[in-house]
Amino acid sequence: MDTCGIGNGADKLMNALMLFSKKHKLDAFIEKTGCFGYCAVEPIVNIHIPGLPMILLKNTTEKNADAVIRAIKKKDFSSLDVLCKIEKWDHITDEIEFGSGFENIPNWNEVEFFKYQKKIVLRNCGLINPEDIDEYIAVKGYFPLYKVLKELTPEAVIEEVKNAKLRGRGGAGFPTAVKWSLMRQEKAVDKYVVCNADEGDPGAYMNRNEIESDPHMLIEGMIIGAYAMGANKGIIYVRAEYPLAVERLKIAISQARDYGILGENIFGTDFSFDIILVEGAGAFVCGEETALIASIEGLAGRPNPRPPFPAQKGIFGKPTNINNVETYCNIPAIISKGADWFVQTGTKNSPGTKVFSLVGKIKNTGLVEMPLGQPLQTVVYNIGGGTGTRKKIKAVQTGGPSGGCIPPHLFNTPLDYESLNALGTIMGSGGIVVMDDDNCMVDVAKYFTEFTNHDSCGKCTPCREGLFHQLKLLEKITNGNAVERDLSLLRDLGSVIADTALCGLGQTAPNPVMTTLKYFPLEYEYHIKAKRCPSGVCKDLLLSPCENSCPLHINIPGYIQLFKEKRILESFELIMQENFLPSTTGRICHFHCKMRCRREDIDKPVAQGELHRYIADEVYKKGLERAVYSKILKNKLKPTGKKIAIIGAGPAGLTAAYYLLRLGHKVEIFEAQQKAGGILRYGIPAYRLPKNVMDKELKILDKLGVKYFFNQRIDKEKTKNLLRDYDAVLVATGAYKEMTFDVKGSNLKGVWSGVDFLGKLAKKEKINIGKKVLIVGAGNVAIDAARSALRIGCDVTVLYRRGREDMPANEHEIEDAFAEGVNFIFYANPEEILGDEKGNVKKVIARRMRTGDFDISGRRKPIPTDDLFEIECDNVMFAIGEKVDLSHLEGLDVETTKEGTIKADVFSMKTSNPKLFAAGDIVTGPGTAVEAMSLGKLAAKNIDFVLTGEDRFNKLYQS
Repeated sequence: MDTCGIGNGADKLMNALMLFSKKHKLDAFIEKTGCFGYCAVEPIVNIHIPGLPMILLKNTTEKNADAVIRAIKKKDFSSLDVLCKIEKWDHITDEIEFGSGFENIPNWNEVEFFKYQKKIVLRNCGLINPEDIDEYIAVKGYFPLYKVLKELTPEAVIEEVKNAKLRGRGGAGFPTAVKWSLMRQEKAVDKYVVCNADEGDPGAYMNRNEIESDPHMLIEGMIIGAYAMGANKGIIYVRAEYPLAVERLKIAISQARDYGILGENIFGTDFSFDIILVEGAGAFVCGEETALIASIEGLAGRPNPRPPFPAQKGIFGKPTNINNVETYCNIPAIISKGADWFVQTGTKNSPGTKVFSLVGKIKNTGLVEMPLGQPLQTVVYNIGGGTGTRKKIKAVQTGGPSGGCIPPHLFNTPLDYESLNALGTIMGSGGIVVMDDDNCMVDVAKYFTEFTNHDSCGKCTPCREGLFHQLKLLEKITNGNAVERDLSLLRDLGSVIADTALCGLGQTAPNPVMTTLKYFPLEYEYHIKAKRCPSGVCKDLLLSPCENSCPLHINIPGYIQLFKEKRILESFELIMQENFLPSTTGRICHFHCKMRCRREDIDKPVAQGELHRYIADEVYKKGLERAVYSKILKNKLKPTGKKIAIIGAGPAGLTAAYYLLRLGHKVEIFEAQQKAGGILRYGIPAYRLPKNVMDKELKILDKLGVKYFFNQRIDKEKTKNLLRDYDAVLVATGAYKEMTFDVKGSNLKGVWSGVDFLGKLAKKEKINIGKKVLIVGAGNVAIDAARSALRIGCDVTVLYRRGREDMPANEHEIEDAFAEGVNFIFYANPEEILGDEKGNVKKVIARRMRTGDFDISGRRKPIPTDDLFEIECDNVMFAIGEKVDLSHLEGLDVETTKEGTIKADVFSMKTSNPKLFAAGDIVTGPGTAVEAMSLGKLAAKNIDFVLTGEDRFNKLYQS
C-alpha cells in the first residue's frame, strides 16, 4: 500500500477486507505491503493460503471486498479479477516457496508486464510490510550487513562493488567503487554518506516507490557503504512532497536503532553509524551533488565548481559521498550473491538492472526493472502494451527534463548509458514518458525548457541566460511568429549551453530541444512555414482540435454552430470554402476530426462528418446550392492568362482544379479513365458512394470552366509536351497499381487484383467470378472488395496475416463487413494457389502465423509456423496495398524517394523540376481521399504563387 495504491483506494479496500473477514469469521492476517510495480491495475491484493501459491488480484476495490473474503474461504478465485500466482519467489537474500496449485492461473513471470523483468532492487517490493523490520529480516534482510561487518574489510567491500561494475543509478552512471575508493582515502573524524532521494524528474517515482515499499533495503545499503568508506554520519535527503516515504523512513530508522542496526557498535563491532533525514524543497538543481550539499547545509541549492570534489570537501567541509536510492539498494544484493552473479545480468559495461517509471500515453503504467541493455521497444510494447488505443506512439522521452526524445525507428536501441547518450539523451534516474500523435514535440521541448529554466539556480550565465532565450525562441515558434532562422539559433544556443554550463543541469538541459530538432524537424517547420501545429496543441496555431486534425481544415465549430441555429445554407457555404465535395467526402471520409473531438472527454465524439454530409444532402435536395455556386462564380478572380495542366482527375487533381479555376487560371485535366473521380469513382463501391452524388458535386468545376481530356494515358513524351506547352503541370495520378504478391500459382485463372475488381464493378463490366472468393489483405480495398463480392452473391473469406486489432481499414467498415457475413481468417498467409486441370483456381494452401516481436509501427510481427491448411475457393483476390506508377516521369529530372514516390516539398508541393508540381498519393503513397484533396489544395495555392508572384489565396475567402 503505497502512494499509488492509496490514490486508487487501497486504504479503503484494506478496511473493507478487515470488516468482511470479521463478518465471515475468516481467520486471516491482513496487513499492508508495498507496491508490486504494476500501477495500471492497482489496488493489488496478495492472498496466501498455506501450501498454495500466492494469488494476486488486480483492480480490486472496496466493493469487491466481500467477494474476496468469500473466495478465500472457498479457495476459488474464478469469479475475481486474478492477475497471477507466485509459487516461488527469489528475494535475492533468500528464496521463499509458497506452494503449487491453481493450474489455470498464470505464474507471475508469465504475465506480459513481468515476463521481461528481473527484480533485484524491487526484490521485496509488494511482498513484505515496509513498516515491519521483522518481515525484512525474515527474508534475510540485514544478513549481508552482518556478513560485511563480521567477515569483510572495508577494502574487500569496495573491491566487490568494483568487480560488480556497479554504476551510479542517479543518472550519470559513474562507477560507484571509484567514488567509494576516493572517499575511503580521505582521513577525517567525521565523514558523511548521503542518499539523494529527492527525485526531481516530473513523472518519475522510482525512488519514492523503493522507499515506500522497502525502506530497510536502502538503510542496509547505506550502512554497508558507510563501513566501506569509513563514514560515521548518514543523511537521507528526501523531498518533502513524499510524505509517505518520509513517514516510512522515520519508522524504519527508528526500528533499526531499536534493533542495534543503527547507532553505536553495530552488531557488537567497533563500527558506529547513524542516519538522519533532511527534507528537501524539491529543487531540481539539487540533483547536482554540490547543490544538494549546499541545501543540506541550509544554503540555497547552487552548484559549485569542482575540484574540490565532495569526497575531499563536502558537507561542512567534511568528506562526503552521495549516491542515489537505487545505487544503495543494489549493495545488499551484490554482497549476498557476489559480483560474479551481478555481472551476469545486463551488459559488459552496464551490468545489473535499472528501474524505470513507465508513464504517459501507455497502456500499462508502472515500475519496470529491466536488465540493462534490453531494447527500448521491449519496455514500450512488450511490457507497456503500447498506447492501448488505435493511436501510434510518436516518441519516448528518457532521462527526465534533461533527457531527449527518441522516435519509434530507434526503439531497438539498448537501454544502457552509452547507447542513450549516443542518441542525444540520457538514462537519468529512469523516467520513461511515452507520447502519441496528440503530443506536439515543439510543445514538449518548450515544456521541459520551461521546467529547467525555472529550476536553474542562475549561478552561471550559459544556463541562466541561455535557457531563458531558448524558451523565448520556442514560445515564438509555438505562437506562430518564428522564422526559419530561429531554428539555427536554437541549435547554436543549445550547443553553447551544453558546452559551457557549470553543472549537469545546464549541460543536459538542451537535450529535449536538440533531440526534437534532430528527430522531428518537420514539426518545427510546420509551426514556422505552415503556421500550424500538426498535433493540435499550440493554441495560437489552430481554431479547434477538430479543425486542425481535418486535412482540409474545415471550420467545423463554425458550420456546426450555424447548423444549430438552423442557418443551413450558411453552414453549407462555410463548408464549401474548404471542401467542394461535402456530400461525397461525408460518405467515405476517415473522419480525422473525430479523433480530436473535445466532446469525447464527456461521452463520445460529435458525428462531424456525417453532419456535413447531411447538410450537403439537404441543400442539394432543395436546390439551394445554386445560390452558393453563384457567389463562388461571382467571386472568381480575373483571368491570369496562365494555363495549367493537371494529370489525373482524382481527389487531388480535382481539388487543385477547383481552386486554380477560382484563382483565374485556365485548367485542363488529362485523365486515363472515361470519367472524372479517380479512386472516388473507380475504387470506392457504389453502396458507399453513389456516383450520382459525386457527379452532382463535380458540376461546379464545369461551371468554373474546367476542360477534361478523358481516355488520355500520359506517357513520358506527353509529359514533356505538357511541360513545354503549359505554365505549370500538376501530377496527381495517385497510387492505383496493386502491389504484387509473390506466391506460387498467382498466374492461374481466377487470381484478381482488388483494385481491378473494384474498377470493373464501377465500370459495370462483365465479371467472371466464382461462388467462393478468398481475399488476401485487410485494408480499405480488401474490405470494399469483400463487401462488394458479397453483394453479387459470393461467399467471401478474408485472409489476413495479423490480428483483428491490426487491420488498417476503417473501423466502421470492418464492423459492417462482420455484420454482413464476411468470413475472416486471422494470422494466416497464402503459401500456394492450386489449380485444376484447366488452370483455374481450386484452392489455396495457407500457413498459420504466430505473433512475434513488435515492429516500429507498434504491431507484432507475424511469424510463419509449420501449420498448413487448405481453403477451397474459385477466386483469389489480392488487396495488400497499392503503389504509384512513375513511368511517365522518366528522364524528366524529377527526384523520387526510396519508397517509389515523387519527392515534393511538403509545404509547396514543388518537385525538383521547376514547372512540375505533385499532389496526393503519388507524393505520400496510399492515403485517404481527403488527405489527397488537402494536398491538391496546397498545390493550387503554391502554383498560383509561383505564376503570379503574390499570395492571392485569401482573396477566395473574401465575400
